[in-house]
Amino acid sequence: MAVVFDRPHALLDVPLHYCPGCPHGIIHRLVAEAMDTLGIEGKTIGVAPVGCAVMAYDYFACDMIETPHGRAPAVATGIKRCRPENVVFTYQGDGDLASIGMAETVHSAARNENITVIFVNNAIYGMTGGQMAPTSLPGQVTQTSPYGRDVNHCGWPIKVCEMLSTLEGPEFVARVAVNNVKNVKHAKQVIQKAFLNQIDGKGFSLVEVVSACPTNWGMSPQQALEWVESDMLPYYPLGVYKDRSAEQEVACK
Repeated sequence: MAVVFDRPHALLDVPLHYCPGCPHGIIHRLVAEAMDTLGIEGKTIGVAPVGCAVMAYDYFACDMIETPHGRAPAVATGIKRCRPENVVFTYQGDGDLASIGMAETVHSAARNENITVIFVNNAIYGMTGGQMAPTSLPGQVTQTSPYGRDVNHCGWPIKVCEMLSTLEGPEFVARVAVNNVKNVKHAKQVIQKAFLNQIDGKGFSLVEVVSACPTNWGMSPQQALEWVESDMLPYYPLGVYKDRSAEQEVACK
């Protein structure tokens, strides 16, 4: 019987530790499928900091490096500059990238470092118990905002794609989601493009993946996916926020 759907070769055949309904498994698969499609597993180096994906080294078949909280773009920069022939990506959550790691993210983008950043935004600190994150929505209830995020006290959520798109440096900045089949298929294409940009030497690419966290949101997996659609996507619209290659093509025309 013909095999029509199988595990990507770049994803190891081991159980995942994530909570039931957590989309990290889907996103891992999309990253692994990109490696398979582009034939880069043997020369790819992944960088994972502290967060829900702290154990990503157990799941990807490529070389992986563990970094301190928030420092993945800095470490990835060092690896890529030392080994420019390798494909280097970071896999980071919103508590990591948009909080303690914001400086590393912004300056890597400003320098247009030739790395790929996979940024998972589930609007909460997932691994450490559900505290409010820089991306938590106004009014969102978390462990540290039990009455909802008060923007007058805590400030407004940070929109990473919109912010990075104002910089001259980055090559590609896009936001996708994995809450339904259509969005998952599109996310796969965008993640692959981000890796291809690096292979072609174009520079810094960041793909923000709007995701869910059923456990810390206190919802069922189905309710969490519905909340992504009804609450998160209106605040974090999907789309390509910067694509210098496409801009140059338009300018030439």
